[in-house]
This record gives sequence, structure tokens and C-alpha cells, in this order.
Amino acid sequence: MTFSPSSSWLIQTKSLSVTYRNGFQALKPTSVTIRPGEFLVLLGASGAGKSTLLRSLNGLVRPTQGELLLSDVANPLRSGRALREHRRKTGMVFQQHHLIGRQTVLANVLMGRLATRNSLQSLLPWSTADKTLALEVIERVGLLDKALTRADALSGGQQQRVGIARALIQKPRLMLADEPVASLDPVTAESVLQLLHDICKTDHLTAVVSLHQIEFAKRFADRIVGLNRGEVVFDGKPAELTDADIQRLYTGVANHDEPVSDFELPALCAA
Repeated sequence: MTFSPSSSWLIQTKSLSVTYRNGFQALKPTSVTIRPGEFLVLLGASGAGKSTLLRSLNGLVRPTQGELLLSDVANPLRSGRALREHRRKTGMVFQQHHLIGRQTVLANVLMGRLATRNSLQSLLPWSTADKTLALEVIERVGLLDKALTRADALSGGQQQRVGIARALIQKPRLMLADEPVASLDPVTAESVLQLLHDICKTDHLTAVVSLHQIEFAKRFADRIVGLNRGEVVFDGKPAELTDADIQRLYTGVANHDEPVSDFELPALCAA
């Protein structure tokens, strides 16, 4: 099936579960349907399974069982080629930014274009078209005057804007953001989330964002999927989230964080 904006869904999980090598079941069998253009927030405390579910959506975490389905690919996890193609169309924003501090903003954003280059092209300088595109997305996140500034000279909020630009330059159809504002102060966090939300809505991108701040989830989400101890305990619109639902989300949460799989940025951008 060929994906189009009129499709009823973009990505689905079917009884997807993840158990780590230490025996910890981070995600119980979970079935979620994500619709095109939706700004979906995964809500819950640390260790609830949000990051595991989100990272399963582009293969950063390999499910122990179940399926990941796309509207135009049966199960990208079963084919290396299909997974690479899925990742090319999926932007990823991380909590810790994963920028190269000694490189400029422009150089960091251009890293998002690695997926468009073969092995030979990766040895050549960036084209004028690539640099122009990079400057365009840098301008969109409000950092054009910082394009030639080293990344490690930026504030945390500015670095996260660079991360958004790096994801945006991929021209994705799906944007994943894993706790993108957890390390930011409330005012900066709100501005970064507002920027991410506005870009996704303007470009008609589907977004899945993991958060633990209830107020941000209610403000920005079209839909909230709430998790507790690896299990979905709420799935609905922000206005439908009751005090009882919130209690289920944050009661009896295990006192540990989810294990995080090792990865490097080039792995996400590999052609």
C-alpha cells in the first residue's frame, strides 16, 4: 500500500513487547495505531516504558516479540533495507542532543543529510544545495545568526533547536522526540515544544513525543498514550485525561530508569 496523507494510519504496533537481557520487561505487549499528522504524546514517569516504545518505532530498540507495521511496509524490522528506508523518513530528536560540540551548527545540521549520500559521496564536500537546505532549516528554528557558531557554545535550548533542525533536514514524514525538554528549564522547555509542535503542524508531520510533564502533554498533544510499568493505561484526547487516569499513570512506578540501547548517530543516518 502506498502512503498518502489520506491514509487512516501511518504506523502501528501489534502486541509489541521488549524484554532486556537482564530480564526486565520494559514494554508489555502493546498495540498502538498512530495516524498521519497526529501529534501524539507518550506520557508517564521515568521507567514507564515511554522511551522503549518510542525507540521501537524506528528500530533503535529491537522488540522481543510483536510487529511494527507501516502503511507502506509490512514490517521494516524484518528487512535491513526496509528499516534503513524507514529511518531515512524518520527524524529523531534526543534528550541529550548528541551534537558534535567542536563542530558548527551548520555542520551538525548537515549530519542529518548523511542518509542521502552513498559511501563515495560521503567523502566529498557538501553540495551547495545541501548547505542551502541546512541554512533554511536553521532559520526555521531561529538560529540563522548562530550557523557558524560551535555547538558547545550554545545554551541547552539552542542545542535542542539544532537537534530539531538536524531532524528536519531529513525531510521526514515521522518525527520522534525522546524526552526532548527533560533537561531544560520550564520556560525554555515550553518554547522548544511550541517550536516542534508548530513545525510538525505546518509540515503535516506525524510526531510521537515522550514527556513526563502533564501540563505540556495537555497543551500540545492531539492524543495522549499514557504508560505505567510498560503497559498502556490511558489512550485518548487530553481533555479526557482525568485525575483518576493521572493517578494510574504515576502510582506504583518502579524506582528505576529504562535501559537504553547503545547507538551512534551515523547508525541512524546510514544509507
